[in-house]
Amino acid sequence: MSQPQFFETITKSFTEVTITEAGVDTAEFCEAAENLVKIFGLFGNPAFVVVQNDLTGNIAKVRAYLAHNPESGKTLESLLASEKANIPKAKDRVATDALMWLLRGLKFTALGLRFNLDNPNQELSESFTKGYEGSLKKHHGMMVRPVFYLAMKACPYRATFYPKLGEPQAEVLPKLEAWLKALQDIVTKEEGVFKAGGYGEI
Repeated sequence: MSQPQFFETITKSFTEVTITEAGVDTAEFCEAAENLVKIFGLFGNPAFVVVQNDLTGNIAKVRAYLAHNPESGKTLESLLASEKANIPKAKDRVATDALMWLLRGLKFTALGLRFNLDNPNQELSESFTKGYEGSLKKHHGMMVRPVFYLAMKACPYRATFYPKLGEPQAEVLPKLEAWLKALQDIVTKEEGVFKAGGYGEI
């Protein structure tokens, strides 16, 4: 019996995250992000634990805020506005900082996959290095950058990775494209929200 396709095993896709005039649903966004972390499990290399832990830790902090503030934390936008209104110092806004770093990590992942899908002859290590340089790198200090560059070198070959998403590829790749577009749309939207509200840079 063949393995189920990756997008059949996840509990929430970015395509399913509710977005209204009030903003992006926090609980659904966190669940979709948790499922994104599983992609790095398919990479099959312990070097990516640093990336997984970074994403998972920030998701947990956003979830913790939502658990304690179910109304003001209902959307990403209301979470940001509420922390800004109630906590004077930006450095003390734990959920805002966690969301900022989570979105940076999601942007890195989205860019890496986008570069790879758009360039069929490019290996994942090159695509994710470009993704890192277009996202997280400018926010990382000299101590952290080598850790991430090491992880990029540990990316699997295309020929190994894509079959792990499931077969047939003709069915799986359109699902990956839809999932990735929805992820990129949310990241782009939140980049605008962060900039307009003075919450930080994604």
